[in-house]
Amino acid sequence: MKRIISVLVENEPGALSRIVGLFSQRNYNIETLNVAPTEDKSLSRLTVTTSGNPQVIEQITKQLNKLIDVVKLVDLSEGTHVERELMLIKVRATGPLRAEMKRTADIFRGQIVDVTSSVYTIQLVGTQDKLDGFIESIGQTHVLEVVRSGVTGIARGEKVLTL
Repeated sequence: MKRIISVLVENEPGALSRIVGLFSQRNYNIETLNVAPTEDKSLSRLTVTTSGNPQVIEQITKQLNKLIDVVKLVDLSEGTHVERELMLIKVRATGPLRAEMKRTADIFRGQIVDVTSSVYTIQLVGTQDKLDGFIESIGQTHVLEVVRSGVTGIARGEKVLTL
């Protein structure tokens, strides 16, 4: 079962290394990882996507809470939330394929951010399923390169992750 855990950590050297080390030591897999400073320069927000049964997720959250760098955490998957991922994808776009790639990007609300005579670079934002669906719809043979940011998320409504 996929889980999205959002963590407020002290913005200090080694904090990310300790968190990643915790996953590694216990043989837990990190599927995606996204980290950036918050509006408070002393804190960073880390969003990690992992999977496991409820006992494994409980162990992960307990172990994360024990780390000195961790200020607060929430499992976004436990409630309603908004999640997004950014993808930049280079696709082959020559001849009649150019129009087809543009139409497909438009259908998925993507933006063409770079154009050459034979390649489009398309930016898409959405859920993992949406981004995977775009790749599936254009076909792997047209994909030259893919870069994905990893999932980031936030709880819906009044629930906030702050001090």
